[in-house]
Amino acid sequence: MLSRLINFLKACCRSSADRYVHSGTDSAGRQDGLFWYKDSGQHLLGEFSMAVVQANNLLEDQSQIESGSLSLLDSGPYGTFVGVYDGHGGPETSRYINDHLFQNLKRFAAEQNSMSVDVIRKAFQATEEGFISLVAQQWLTKPQMASVGACCLVGVICDGTLYVANLGDSRAVLGRLVRATGEVLALQLSAEHNASIESVRQELHSMHPDDPQIVVLKHNVWRVKGLIQISRSIGDLYLKNAEYNKEPLYAKFRLREPFTRPILSADPAISVHELQPHDQFLILASDGLWEHLSNQEAVDIVQNSSRKGSARRLVKAALQEAAKKREMRYSDLKKIDRGVRRHFHDDISVIVVFLDSNLVSRASSLRGPSVSLRGGGMNFPAKSLAPTPT
Repeated sequence: MLSRLINFLKACCRSSADRYVHSGTDSAGRQDGLFWYKDSGQHLLGEFSMAVVQANNLLEDQSQIESGSLSLLDSGPYGTFVGVYDGHGGPETSRYINDHLFQNLKRFAAEQNSMSVDVIRKAFQATEEGFISLVAQQWLTKPQMASVGACCLVGVICDGTLYVANLGDSRAVLGRLVRATGEVLALQLSAEHNASIESVRQELHSMHPDDPQIVVLKHNVWRVKGLIQISRSIGDLYLKNAEYNKEPLYAKFRLREPFTRPILSADPAISVHELQPHDQFLILASDGLWEHLSNQEAVDIVQNSSRKGSARRLVKAALQEAAKKREMRYSDLKKIDRGVRRHFHDDISVIVVFLDSNLVSRASSLRGPSVSLRGGGMNFPAKSLAPTPT
């Protein structure tokens, strides 16, 4: 009798969550179990496609596309903003970035009445400072917030210029047409900050010459202080400020020796690219995609199919590779529930932004309808725990 009651309550919870997940309209995308996708939409400079698949118990990836005014002022500038935020240790930091980074960028763009590297850097800095304030407020009641962080990848297209800013190991890849051959080649635009990369380890050693344990090979994986793979992020205050590396933080996050300067950085690597007529599309994705697909494989998948559903095809291709590595069928992988699914692949977020050269060339005069969409199609308060599909 008791087991029947438990099963009934589980079924009620599932149906309630399903109602929440499926409540969005087609304009906000579609949900299929742990898979959310928006096959096609229109931004100021062309089309776009988005897809997200959940692996963790709580979705730690967040993503967004904002197109139209990039400022608090009606005078602009105008363009398209794309962000992919890969959280770790929990979803709080990636959700905070989703709620605040673009608003910070609009504020600084309004102050300078333009888009620039300085505007983007200030927006990242303000977002980091805002999250620090949130952690400080909750330190005594929720000390583990100090161990939560996120990689942060942003692309901003404005006046024919593409800005790419990155913290961590998400990646931006451009598909560029080679007119002589008709091929579309992959061009990686983002610099990654992962201790598996020798140059990142060298950077850490040069910044911390007195610490021979700044990077440690642990279980055949390079980690900063033996704890984390990335060297730059938003959040992760337990490795940036010694005030947050003590009790009541969990012992597994506390370092044995004190530190006087930040171990991790929140200073983004920013590159600037003048878009050319033969630049076809931009892929921004969390590292969950790139664990299974090379840059060129991803570009080929987008180029060799219709634009509609391109992000969904990329995620599916990555999942098929994940299944193949475990010698199992894709159809069986799809049956595995969140949480357990994390043993097979990470959360994956993908945004494909197509570039219409005619629109890009006259971007400064465009005033099209604005677009604001988040991966998953739902907006959650920054402090809430999001319901997830069962």
